Amino acid sequence: MLHAPVLRFDLLRPLKRPIDGGRTFRGQRVFGDNKTWRGALCMSLGTLVATLILSAVPAFWQRLPEPLHARSPWLLGGLLGLGVVVGELPNSFLKRQLRIDPGTRRQGLTGLFFAVFDQGDFVPVVWLLLLPLWPIPLGELLLAFTAVVAVHLILNLIGFAIGARKTPI
Repeated sequence: MLHAPVLRFDLLRPLKRPIDGGRTFRGQRVFGDNKTWRGALCMSLGTLVATLILSAVPAFWQRLPEPLHARSPWLLGGLLGLGVVVGELPNSFLKRQLRIDPGTRRQGLTGLFFAVFDQGDFVPVVWLLLLPLWPIPLGELLLAFTAVVAVHLILNLIGFAIGARKTPI
């Protein structure tokens, strides 16, 4: 949610630089212009702040899996924030190698796959980062991915409605 107003009002312009610095691999950009330091900062910081706020709500914090109760919200928020940012990079890399331009979609099954996976691509990376703290059961991982995709699609529609996104998905 932090990223939407930053995009909408073009804030933090000095950080609006591609993470890949314009580098290429096999003649294609590594991540493209849409993966910026500004986005990485906003997404990781927003995730950390949300985790810290929610950790102060006992009704929320106590609903987390038992192995996470004793963990620092700073650690958990930091890992979640890192996962959100790093989790988007492999998908962007793959799309650039398949010559799918940032912000565009392919038609057919490939386009559908990326449209859905883009919404929750960070979930497997978060799973890996949390593995030492809490080995998430496969069923819960799939439920988390599905929930993240659904919420992300709703947020995308809101972002489109307020002018923060050019496309609804």
